[in-house]
Amino acid sequence: MERLFATYQIETPLEVAEAAAMLAGEQSCGTFIKIPGETDALKERFAARVESITEQESVTEPSLPGGKPSPDGRFRRAEIVVSWPLENFGANLPTLVSTVQGNLYELRQFTGLKLVDLKIPPCFAEPFPGPRFGVPGCRELTGVEGRPLIGTIIKPSVGLTPDETATLVETLVQAGIDFIKDDELMANPPHSPFAARVEAVMRVINTHADRTGKKVMFAFNITDELEAMQRHYDRVVAAGGTCVMVSLNSVGLVAGKVIADRGQLPIHGHRNGWGMLNREPAIGIEFPAYNKLWRLAGVDQMHVNGIDNKFWESDDAVVRSIDDCQEPFLNGACPLPVVSSGQWGGQAPETWRRTQTVDLLYQAGGGIAAHPDGPAAGVKALQRWWEVAVDGWSMEEAVSRDALLERSWETFGKKG
Repeated sequence: MERLFATYQIETPLEVAEAAAMLAGEQSCGTFIKIPGETDALKERFAARVESITEQESVTEPSLPGGKPSPDGRFRRAEIVVSWPLENFGANLPTLVSTVQGNLYELRQFTGLKLVDLKIPPCFAEPFPGPRFGVPGCRELTGVEGRPLIGTIIKPSVGLTPDETATLVETLVQAGIDFIKDDELMANPPHSPFAARVEAVMRVINTHADRTGKKVMFAFNITDELEAMQRHYDRVVAAGGTCVMVSLNSVGLVAGKVIADRGQLPIHGHRNGWGMLNREPAIGIEFPAYNKLWRLAGVDQMHVNGIDNKFWESDDAVVRSIDDCQEPFLNGACPLPVVSSGQWGGQAPETWRRTQTVDLLYQAGGGIAAHPDGPAAGVKALQRWWEVAVDGWSMEEAVSRDALLERSWETFGKKG
C-alpha cells in the first residue's frame, strides 16, 4: 500500500521515541487511551508509522509555552519521519493537511513542532496534476525567453482609481515591462471596483498588444468569497487577460484549487501571512511542505521573497525556496518563483550568483515606481541589471561601468 511521508522537527520534554509514537497515534487511529474497536487488525491497516528518528541536541528551556514539565529538565530535539497509508484520507487535500498537521501544534507533549517536508506518492499525479502553466506556460504567454520576467506591483497599493491605474499601466507597458500585478491589498474596493479596473487596464494592454505584438501579463487580484472569485476570474478571461492573483493564506487550499482547476489562466500565488506560518523556528511549516501543498492545488507562480529582502527571511532561505520550486514533483510543471519584497536591480547580481537561474519572475514595486526618472526608467534599469548580472558583473562593477545603473544605485543602493 502506498504511503504519505511527513518530516517534522520536534522538541519534547519526553523521550523522543515516546513523543514520536504519540504523534503517530494521535494522527491516525489512536488517542490518549486505548478504546474499544482499536484492534490489532485495524491498527495494522490504518495506523501511522514512525519511520525514522534522528536525535539532536537537548536544551534546558522549552521553545514554546504550555508544554508538559520535563522530568529531568531537558527538552529533546529531533527530526522524525512519520508515514500514513493513503487509505486514511484518499485524494482529499484538506484531510491530508488535517492528517499531517491537525491537532499536533496544540499537544502538550511538544514544546516545538514544525512540518518540514512531505513525500507524496506517485499516485497523486492523477487527481492532482499540479500547475497547468508553470514556468513554460508563463514564458509562452509573455513571450519572454532566456531571461527573468521583469515585473512590478501597482503602487500606491490602494487609492488609485481604475483610470489612474490604467494610466500607470500604460507607462509601464510602453517601457517594456513583462508583468504587472495588483497589490494584495487591492481586490474589489469601492474606489476601484474590480470590473471597472479590469476594463480600464485590459484596454491599455490589449491596445499595446495589437500595436506591438507584446501582451503584458497582468495578475488581477481576485481574492474574495469563492463565488465572487469565480465571477472575477471569468471577467478576466472575457477581457483577454492572462493571469489572476490569489492571496493563498486568505482563501485556503480548497478555494485556491477550485480556481486553479478552471485551467484557463495561470495562478499567481501570493503567500502574504507567510510569517505567521514560518517565522517562529519552533512551530509552523517549512517552505518545502507548503510549496508541495500548493503545487498539488495547482498554483503556477509562487512568492519566495528575495535576496536582501525587507522581511525576516535569510538569503539562504530564499535560495532554498527558489531551488525547491525547481525540483520536479509528480511530473507536473514547476511553479515560477516570484522574487519580490524590497527588490531593486542591484540585488540581481547576487541573485544570479546564488541561484544560476533566470527562470524567475523578478518583481520590484518601489524599486520601479520610486525611480527618480520615473517608472519607465525603473523598468529599463531592472532589465539592464539582469543583463550585467548574467554577464558576471558584481554590483560594484555595474555601478562603476554603467551610468544607468549608477543612477539606480544612487536612489536604492544607498538606502542602508
